[in-house]
Amino acid sequence: MIKWQVGLRPEIAAEGLTARNIVALLTNPWVISAFAAAFGASLFWMAALSRMPLSKAYPFTALSFPLIAIFAVWIFHESFDLNKLAGTALIIAGVLVLSRSGI
Repeated sequence: MIKWQVGLRPEIAAEGLTARNIVALLTNPWVISAFAAAFGASLFWMAALSRMPLSKAYPFTALSFPLIAIFAVWIFHESFDLNKLAGTALIIAGVLVLSRSGI
């Protein structure tokens, strides 16, 4: 959401992150909702850590990278070439290997 909202403000590209532009972004309901979602994710992260070892829980955070790549292609029409596909496959394979470890 933050990328989307920053992209809707061409003055940021022209002027940079001036105090006025920062205040405009921080008071934007979409940006506020993105920060609220990040806070909610932090609460879920704390709940997950209270129930499983860090060495098991942390690899699953790497799944955000493939999800972000999918949403970047779908929503922002970014490119997804063979290198990105291979990297995404390696991330998923790594999470699978780590999740099966005996730790």
